[in-house]
Amino acid sequence: MGVLDHISDMFDCSSEHSNHKRRKQLQTVEIKVKMDCEGCERKVRRSVEGMKGVSSVTIEPKQHKLTVVGYVDPEKVVARVAHRTGKKAEIWPYVPYDVVAHPYAQGVYDKKAPAGYVRRDDFQTNQLARASSTEVRYTTAFSDENPAACVVM
Repeated sequence: MGVLDHISDMFDCSSEHSNHKRRKQLQTVEIKVKMDCEGCERKVRRSVEGMKGVSSVTIEPKQHKLTVVGYVDPEKVVARVAHRTGKKAEIWPYVPYDVVAHPYAQGVYDKKAPAGYVRRDDFQTNQLARASSTEVRYTTAFSDENPAACVVM
């Protein structure tokens, strides 16, 4: 039975340990890089265009935003931009204004954000959206729907 097991393992297509490389998925990577002039813009564009798997590169200099579309790894793109240009590069930290529950909360609102965007901060927005049990108790004590509410109101 040992020979049959060996042969079936050789021709098994469902095994996790295959020698084939997994193909990367098509991704859109948005990066924040400070660009002051056309020279900076050209330098950033050239640093990414030669990368393997890159399909298109779009630059929005007023927003300091670089968008790369292709079969690439986001961390590798950020590292390459930072290394080749010598500039600080990070994944785009902003989300559209209408996606966030509390856009003017502390830590979310950012004066440096482009128009229509706020800083992405998942932890703090989730904390603001959840009320604690003491807050719920106090708000229901003075509620109009509560029949046992305070009679002073």
